[in-house]
Amino acid sequence: MTDQPLPKRARGRPRSAFTDTSAQTVQALDKGLNVLGTLARLEQATLSDLALAVGLPASSLHRILATLEGHGFVEMEPDTQAWRIGIGAFRVGSAFLTRTNVVEAARAPMRALMLDTGETANLGLTDGDEVVFVAQVESHAPIRAFFRPGTRGAMHCSGIGKALMASMPRTQVEDALQRTGLSPFTKTTLSTPDRLFADLEDTARRGWSFDDQERYEGMSCVASVIRNNLGTAIAGVSVSGPSARFTPDRLGAIGTRVKQAADEISQAIGGTI
Repeated sequence: MTDQPLPKRARGRPRSAFTDTSAQTVQALDKGLNVLGTLARLEQATLSDLALAVGLPASSLHRILATLEGHGFVEMEPDTQAWRIGIGAFRVGSAFLTRTNVVEAARAPMRALMLDTGETANLGLTDGDEVVFVAQVESHAPIRAFFRPGTRGAMHCSGIGKALMASMPRTQVEDALQRTGLSPFTKTTLSTPDRLFADLEDTARRGWSFDDQERYEGMSCVASVIRNNLGTAIAGVSVSGPSARFTPDRLGAIGTRVKQAADEISQAIGGTI
């Protein structure tokens, strides 16, 4: 097989890093995010230096920076005319840090919760319209619940999912249900809007949710939400195990203890309860 000559590159300005290779790419947003990432790496840069770094005309770059500045993502230092990352970018980034820190902050309260209740303690976060389990402290009981980290679940039949939904505006829950539906996993799954919203009202009133074999027959769960410094529910903690151990005479005490653990984690990350 003979070697084929490489195609010649057109002379002129270097190819921009922002070439759109996918119909799904929003080009203006792609450019803005690349500008933001480059500025974060450089820490600060003048318009001309940043234009060279990202491969954009200064006029186009200035429009992008003006848009980002309007949302607080970048700012210009008046004396040096240098652009730098603004407080808006910090606020967005701190949301990720809170999600990350909550895992570490939850370790001790989750272990204490497991020891006090005898049931497996779980930590879950929302990802889109699902719950993702990110940490677990297993019970020592021979029959116990187990969720591998990274396991996803529908919100309407999860203890953590229902606790989080109960903290949302009704319109937000309705929007999510229009996307996901209410699949009936078991005979006790809350698979109609009336039943689900009645349950969410009970959850909001008492401060904890109860999954009564709604995802897996024979397994139950009690959960409560973890809140950030704005009082927004960002995660949930729960205990789960065989339904035979979640008896009516024990359920209230379990719910109170789970909410206490959730409040401890909220306070550990600077949240309000």
